[in-house]
Amino acid sequence: MLWTITIACLLLAGLIFRQSFRNRNEAAEMAGEDAGLAIVEFGRAFPEEAIRAMISTANGRTVFLRLHDGKAGVMHAHGHHYTCHLIEPGAVRVAGAGPKRLSVQFSNASFEGGTFEFRDEKQAAEVSLWLLGSFMPGMAGPRPQIVGQPN
Repeated sequence: MLWTITIACLLLAGLIFRQSFRNRNEAAEMAGEDAGLAIVEFGRAFPEEAIRAMISTANGRTVFLRLHDGKAGVMHAHGHHYTCHLIEPGAVRVAGAGPKRLSVQFSNASFEGGTFEFRDEKQAAEVSLWLLGSFMPGMAGPRPQIVGQPN
């Protein structure tokens, strides 16, 4: 009888431990990965690009990046992995979808767009400026020209 109670207590303790471990993993996945992992993943995908700033969405699943030369990048978390995308000039359309939300569509289908919600209006405005600032028509051609410089 004592062995039965001991085994039942051990099984109950194992189930409680397993459930708490599962809840902890699900909470980390729902909150998105940390910023350090996002930087490492983007650096692995695009080693020649330097990150100046980054803003994540309210749920932490998508991270928008401002790069060193005026370009922009975006990463979306899929579990413990990120899909990284370097935004090419003219390849994005941005529209406001509310005070803290942006609707983003990419013309090439290599990255999914959608509606992204940020923590506040300032972050949404900043990301929209990054995305729209990555559209540099003078830089898209074979001979990049700087505005105000002679040909």
